[in-house]
Amino acid sequence: MTAERIERRLAAILAADVAGYSRLMGADEESTLASLTAHRRELIDPSIARHRGRIVKTTGDGLLAEFASVVDAVRCAAEVQAGMAERNAASAAGPRLDFRIGINVGDIVEQDDDIFGDGVNIAARLEAIADPGGIAISASVRDQVGDRLAVTFEDMGEQTLKNIARPVRVYSVRWGGEPAAAAGLAPALAVPGKPSLAVMPFANMSGDPEQEYFADGLVEDLITNLSKMPGFFVIARNSTFAYKGTSVDIRKVAKELGVRYVLEGSVRRAANRVRITGQLIEGSSGNHVWAEKFEGAFEDIFDLQDRLTESIVGALEPTLRRAEIERARSKRPETLDAYDFYLRALTHGFDNTLAENAEAIRLLNEALRLDPNYAVAHAHAAWCHEQRYFRGGFNPEDRIAAETHAAMAIDLGADDPQALSIGAFVAGQMTHDYDAAIRTLGRALETNPNSALAFGFSALLATLADQFALAIEHAEKALRLSPNDPLNYHPRFALAIASLFTGRLEDAVRYATLTTQAKPSFDAPYTFLIAALVNLDRLDEAQAAGARLLKFVPHFRISSFLRADYWRPPRMEMLAAGLRKAGLPD
Repeated sequence: MTAERIERRLAAILAADVAGYSRLMGADEESTLASLTAHRRELIDPSIARHRGRIVKTTGDGLLAEFASVVDAVRCAAEVQAGMAERNAASAAGPRLDFRIGINVGDIVEQDDDIFGDGVNIAARLEAIADPGGIAISASVRDQVGDRLAVTFEDMGEQTLKNIARPVRVYSVRWGGEPAAAAGLAPALAVPGKPSLAVMPFANMSGDPEQEYFADGLVEDLITNLSKMPGFFVIARNSTFAYKGTSVDIRKVAKELGVRYVLEGSVRRAANRVRITGQLIEGSSGNHVWAEKFEGAFEDIFDLQDRLTESIVGALEPTLRRAEIERARSKRPETLDAYDFYLRALTHGFDNTLAENAEAIRLLNEALRLDPNYAVAHAHAAWCHEQRYFRGGFNPEDRIAAETHAAMAIDLGADDPQALSIGAFVAGQMTHDYDAAIRTLGRALETNPNSALAFGFSALLATLADQFALAIEHAEKALRLSPNDPLNYHPRFALAIASLFTGRLEDAVRYATLTTQAKPSFDAPYTFLIAALVNLDRLDEAQAAGARLLKFVPHFRISSFLRADYWRPPRMEMLAAGLRKAGLPD
C-alpha cells in the first residue's frame, strides 16, 4: 500500500447483518433471498442514502456503510429497525428477518473503495453482539450523539470483543423507553396467568454439524411436548429460534416474549457419548430455578433424543410447579386471582394432614368462587375431600363433595392431564370402578405422555385393581420421568404395595420405608411396612414402625383402616393381621 493510495479520515461506521441467516437459508432459500432483496431495495438502501450514508460493500446477508455524521448513522439505524419491525409485523407470509446493527466512530483507511482499520473491526464486532432487531454502539458514538436525538442508551458495560485487544464499553439504543429490538417496539406483552416458558435454541459446544441438527431437534421436541401440557404457556419455535446464534440477555428475552421462565442449554459430544445440560431461569430476576445434566450413548441418536426430551419434560413439570407456588405465596392477598388461590392450596393439599387439608379446601373454594369452571381446582378439591373422608371419620358430606368435584374435574378437564389424573384417582377410590378410572387415566396419558403425576396415580389405581405388572411399570416410569418430584411418594407407595402383594417382601420394606420418610403423616404406607416386616419375622422392627405411625397419626385404629376398604377383603385382612401382631390398637 503506497502513500499516494492511502486516505485516512474519521467516520461513523455502520455494520449490519441478518440474525440466524444460515438457518433461514437452510429452511427456505428462495423466500429468504427474496425477502432480503425486498427489504434492502424498499427500506434499507433508501434510508442510508437519505441520511447521507454510503454503502461500502455487501456480504450476502450483511452490509457495511459509512457516514460523515455519527448522528446521521444512529438516526438511520433507528429508522431501519423501526421499519423492519413494521414490515415483519405486517407480513404473515415469508420468513421474518431481524437485523443486528453495530455502530462505531473512528479513524478509517480507504483503499479501492473499501475501508479498513480498528474502527471498522469494532463496528463489525458490535453488530455481532447486538440483539436481533437491536442496535449496539460504542461509547464514542454515545458521547457524540449526546442528547441530540430522541433516544436513550442502556449501558451494557465493558465488553471483550473478538480479536479486539482492549475492552470496549457498549451501549444499546432505546427510544420511547423501549429497546430498539423489534419485539420491543410493540406494546409490552402481558405474562400469562399460568407457567409461561420460552425454550431457547441449545448451544452446540462441539462444532459438529450433525450435533447441531440433534440440538435443534431436541429443542423442537421439547417445545412440542411442553406445549401438550394445558397448564403451560409455551412460546412457539419460530419465536425462540430467531435468537439462534446470538448472545442474549435472558431477562430481556423473557420481557420481549412475555414469559416468566426461560430454558436454555447446550449439547456436547465426546467420543460416543452426548451430554445435554439444561437450566431454567426466572426471567424477571435472572435467578436459576433448576439445572440438570443428561447424557447417553450416541449410537441411536433418535432414541437418545426421545429419552432426553422425556427426562427434561418430566423434570420441568414439578420444578415449574414449585416455582409457581413460591411466586403465589409472595403475592399480597388483595391481588390474588383464581390461579393464585389454587397454587397456594397445593402445598397444603400435598401435606396429608387434616389441618392442612382444611386450609387447602378453603383456598380452593376461593379459586372456584372466582372461576367455577376451573377443572384442576375441582380436581384438587376432590382429592382434599377424599383425604378428609378416609382420615377424618368417613363423613358422608366429604364423600359427596369428593365424588362431585372429581366428576367436574373429569368433565371440565377433558384436555387437562392433571385434572383427569386426580379426578380419575379420586373417582376410583370413592366408587371402586377401577376399570373406568384407569381408562380415564389412559386419556390423561394420551394428552401428556410425559406426566409423572398421571403415571403415579395410574400405578396406585392399578394396585387397587390387582394389576400389579401395570402398577410396577407405571411407577417406574413416573420415577424415571421426575426423580426429584415431591409427589414421588405416590409411585414409591405403589411399588411397596405391588411388592408386598406379589411376595417380594424385602422390596416392600424398602419402598414403604422410602414412602414413610417422604410423608411421615401418611398412614397407609406404614401398614405395608409393618405387614412386610411381620412376614419377614422382624417383629421388633415392625413394632418400631408401629410406634412411628402412632407418633405421626395418633388417632390411627385398625378398625378405621379396615373400614376404608382400599384393597380387596383378603388383602385388607392380611394387612390387619400384621398390624395386630405389631401391637397397633384395634
